[in-house]
Amino acid sequence: MSTRRHVQRIHDDWRRVRPDLDPTPMRRLILLNLTARLALDQIERTQQTHGLNLAQADLLLTLYRSAPDQGLTPGELTNLIAITPASITNRLDRLEHDNLIARTPDPHDARARRVRLTPEGRARVEALLPDHLGNEERMLAGLTDAEHADLERLLLKLAGHLEDLTP
Repeated sequence: MSTRRHVQRIHDDWRRVRPDLDPTPMRRLILLNLTARLALDQIERTQQTHGLNLAQADLLLTLYRSAPDQGLTPGELTNLIAITPASITNRLDRLEHDNLIARTPDPHDARARRVRLTPEGRARVEALLPDHLGNEERMLAGLTDAEHADLERLLLKLAGHLEDLTP
């Protein structure tokens, strides 16, 4: 079933079961969630061709774009990743096992560790980047430049509003 038909079916079912309620807000958030899942599936497929899952690729890309030479602390990394930070220690363990990252003592704090890309990790990111960006361009190709700007503006506005609602 297409996303359009799926979302319309949910809307129609709610109108049938509870005609006194307007299910439009629910329909819009379901559509947003379904779209995000479809996008993440597309992104993960590309990352899997490079031997990475979504969380691993996000950590490596974050280190590549944001880490100074000495690396980032796990807390700094957690604040910069695009996905949820659940089980970051396990993710780092796996990447370290695969020799894609290294954890070294922080020169300013003996209790802290720094996470940085290894040469193998940097090479993996550099191999991934053209495919990753090409995939994302392909995914967004169904929108015009004006629609891209509108989408970004509206998503930022909605995200800001949702952040304001968070206690």
